[in-house]
Amino acid sequence: MKLNIAVLPGDGIGPEVTAQAVKVLKAIAINFDHVFTFSNALVGASAIEKFNDPLPEATIETCKSADAILFGAIGKTSYDLDPYAKIRPEQGLLRLRKTLDLHTNIRPVIAYDDLLIKSSLKKTQIKGTNILIYRELTSGIYFGDKYLSEDNNTASDVCKYTREEIERVAHSAFKAAQSRKQKLTLVDKANVLESSRLWRRVVQELAAQYPNVEVNYTYIDNAAMELIINPKQFDVILTENMFGDILSEEASVIVGSIGLLASASIGDNHVMFEPIHGAYTKATNKGIANPIASILSAAMLLEHFGLDDEASLVRDAVEKSLTLHITTPDLNNKYDNITTTKVGDFIEDFINNPDETNLNFTNIHLGQSTII
Repeated sequence: MKLNIAVLPGDGIGPEVTAQAVKVLKAIAINFDHVFTFSNALVGASAIEKFNDPLPEATIETCKSADAILFGAIGKTSYDLDPYAKIRPEQGLLRLRKTLDLHTNIRPVIAYDDLLIKSSLKKTQIKGTNILIYRELTSGIYFGDKYLSEDNNTASDVCKYTREEIERVAHSAFKAAQSRKQKLTLVDKANVLESSRLWRRVVQELAAQYPNVEVNYTYIDNAAMELIINPKQFDVILTENMFGDILSEEASVIVGSIGLLASASIGDNHVMFEPIHGAYTKATNKGIANPIASILSAAMLLEHFGLDDEASLVRDAVEKSLTLHITTPDLNNKYDNITTTKVGDFIEDFINNPDETNLNFTNIHLGQSTII
């Protein structure tokens, strides 16, 4: 297969983790006789610094002409500390989602057995957790009309949804539930918000088209609590933009690190794959950023194009790295010399030589392996 992949590393740790995902994709291409080409483009703070625009037109064109987009992370501390900044890195990501109409965001939450001890929750609570969060991505409060009074003392953000916007992500979530445990949970705030009541009405109507799917409804505050108390009760979670953002970040507590959570953003004509974490600017170029979420995002990219064997091999490599504690400091207190690059090197090595990876793991710590 031939794929043209736009690579938007972004800011902070984005370039470091994205480089490992690209490395893994290149190994897959070699071993499975694919042709993957990569085109880099700027977004976020790095684009502001060069073009005074967080999403330059050249970047948009690169993305539109690509088969898929591999995204890193955006953000910079100086913008976080300046609430008066008119141009912000995050605007680039929001505009990209809107411009390409990437309306459905899919975020897997899997509790790996080898990492249960890394979670602050009890093993018995989280063992076996496997959740798929479907988040609407191009509407809601993030994209609604915004108002700030002239004296800067009054502000508002409008949360607006249309039936069509809800239906398209809901259909995707229902179809996913059909192929899993036939259980879908809508998370809203229908007791307070009119937009949530629309969500609930639409989902109730669509449920009739999926009679084999059990549908549950819960408010966001209760869902946030239940996600910690008993995450295994959930299979597919469907929700709006902001609620999905918050819940998936909360879910990182279950898996032990936000550096493990990948995502896919799907539109009718374009697709993008990215870790859910931010730019983590203070860790930039320290070799401590966890690249696994970015690598698992690359696995989702492969799966999207029907390359299931290739995606499975990447996931097997990730699980092997977790089993052998070849992970960055957020997950690893056994070895102190495992960097972002070494994690990527190990996963690349597994793909190239899956039967010899245990030997190479030993050599890492002897300083003999070429993957150091």
